[in-house]
Amino acid sequence: MRKLTILLSITILLFTLGACKKKEEPAPVQKSPVQGPIVETPADTPPGHGVPAQKTEFQVVVPPEVEGMWAKVTVVVDDKKMNKKEEFTVKIGDEFNIPDSKLTVKIGPFFPDFKMSGTMITSSSNEPNNPAVGVAIFEGGTRVFPASGEWGWLYVKFPAIHAFQHERFALALKEGVKK
Repeated sequence: MRKLTILLSITILLFTLGACKKKEEPAPVQKSPVQGPIVETPADTPPGHGVPAQKTEFQVVVPPEVEGMWAKVTVVVDDKKMNKKEEFTVKIGDEFNIPDSKLTVKIGPFFPDFKMSGTMITSSSNEPNNPAVGVAIFEGGTRVFPASGEWGWLYVKFPAIHAFQHERFALALKEGVKK
């Protein structure tokens, strides 16, 4: 009986010690997020809510180190119907017509390092780290992109973000051309 009591005591002791060990869980593997244009959300957005639905006026600011340093941009027009691409190199501030269409593209400000912070759109530097150009697109004289009176943006690295939607044509920024 004594051997049974000792054996039972040792068994209970071993289970107790085994249960006291802290079990470490492996740290979860974090996936790196996909990088998009640098866009900072306004600080006054309540947690758990998206960007407020009210119309926001954006201020476009061309920094002094960028002003006058870029002369042109090259825009690629993809004709989905004809399955061909054509490049247009256009002076900043000018416009061009897309052949065999009623589309006119007005070229606005060019930012070599696009950054959007709150309601300000600007360039972080004069280096082509995140090139973007503001555009306004008209069809038959009527503005079709963007719908508001502001600029729509074409990005070199992120051509699908806020892209111009048209049944036949797609536009993409290829590059900025320095003076």
